[in-house]
Amino acid sequence: MTQARSQPKDKQETSARRRFWTILLTVLSVALGGYLLYRTLAGYSLAQLVESVRALPAGRLAAAGGFAAASYLCLTGIDWLALRAAGKPLPYPKVALAAFISLSLGHSIGFAGLSSGAIRYRFYTRWGLGTADVAKAVLFCGVTVAVGLMALGAVAVLVHPDLAREVTGLSKGAVLAAGLACAGGVAVYLGLAAWWRKPLTVRRWSIEMPPLPLAAAQVGLGAVNFALVSACLHQVLSAVSDVGYLAVASVFVIANAAVLITHVPGGVGVIESVVVHLLPKTDVIGPLIAFRCLYFLGPLALGLLAFAATEAVFRWRDAGGASREAAPARPS
Repeated sequence: MTQARSQPKDKQETSARRRFWTILLTVLSVALGGYLLYRTLAGYSLAQLVESVRALPAGRLAAAGGFAAASYLCLTGIDWLALRAAGKPLPYPKVALAAFISLSLGHSIGFAGLSSGAIRYRFYTRWGLGTADVAKAVLFCGVTVAVGLMALGAVAVLVHPDLAREVTGLSKGAVLAAGLACAGGVAVYLGLAAWWRKPLTVRRWSIEMPPLPLAAAQVGLGAVNFALVSACLHQVLSAVSDVGYLAVASVFVIANAAVLITHVPGGVGVIESVVVHLLPKTDVIGPLIAFRCLYFLGPLALGLLAFAATEAVFRWRDAGGASREAAPARPS
């Protein structure tokens, strides 16, 4: 009996430790991002920041907004593909709603895999999916982001090795090795999808590789998503410099690799620091603020409104269903 009672207690202690470390890592990540952002913005007044954004051409802002919207559209496509891969397809409007809300919030909350996964779980379980189905879909989306980042990173680094060397401080040989490793990782993933039919077992988890066409779609959609976000950033930076698209894509990939490691919410401070390093003699604060508003803060506001509205609808429907069940049957 004592042993049986100790098991829930051990689970509670393990869960408490996980919560503690999660909170600690979140606080440290936010502190790191805040420090980097402060270091980047310290020399500017609020009036200067506002004026630097107002000075950007409307055409550039519109194009950047279009690329940001296209990126989120691409991300909804990844979720749609993930549910098909899990064998639980849903109508696209439902998938698009859940994906946009979860990702617009997850990008800004930090620990995107956990935060957006929790929101997806809330939506998809309401629509009939089980816990295992949601876990498969979230894993599929995470792998898509990883292989997409590796694919675009390989192209950017191998085409622009000198810039990557300058930004990272690594030797040219190390940069080229990193680019080849990224390309090799994508090739291995596609190779496993083509020829490996047995489930891959990692500890207690059993993972089935998707068929090759689905894996290729993962690589393509993942890379296109990061290419679109890079295009959004490139448009606002082009308003103040003649920087090339591949240069922006290279630094954006490097910044995102750092964000994935640190889990800084929205990449606050990390993206700014890397871009300032790319263009040290250019006033890029206005473009960076515009980029953050277009890709992070604007979608976050829309996502919060959509989340509140859908929660209200869900609660109204649940209340309506409960009242119908509680109502006495009318005599015929």
